Amino acid sequence: MPPKGVEVIDPFGFPLLNTLILLCSGTTVTWAHHALIHGDREGLKKGLWATILLGVVFTSIQAFEYAHAPFGFKGLNYGAAFFMATGFHGFHVLVGTIFLIVCLVRSYKGHFTPKQHFGFEAAAWYWHFVDVVWLFLFCVVYVWGGWGAPIHAG
Repeated sequence: MPPKGVEVIDPFGFPLLNTLILLCSGTTVTWAHHALIHGDREGLKKGLWATILLGVVFTSIQAFEYAHAPFGFKGLNYGAAFFMATGFHGFHVLVGTIFLIVCLVRSYKGHFTPKQHFGFEAAAWYWHFVDVVWLFLFCVVYVWGGWGAPIHAG
């Protein structure tokens, strides 16, 4: 819980939007996986493109949120915990997005088959893990962590 008088980010603004974005990205990476298993190369590429774009949008919104946060990293335990937890997650989203870009390039080169696609599957599992961690962070950091504190209006 933040100290008295510290404003927090409204969990039902950008954080909820980012939650929906990551949940959608979980469905698009699953779409890509099913397309790959069924030999649909175009579906694989479209699913990967969609997932990558959603990852970039998530990261962009998080950067915007950081730039406009009503508290800083320094001198405030709540701020430090907020930035460390969400920043560490954001780093993993960035790494996952890079993994998916590599998979997209490999899909254009025809490296994956319905039977041989461990590189893709590892990236997809990683992406799903990042999704689940975000759900935990959304609940703990944004909803529970800011419970009862004033919401920042700007």
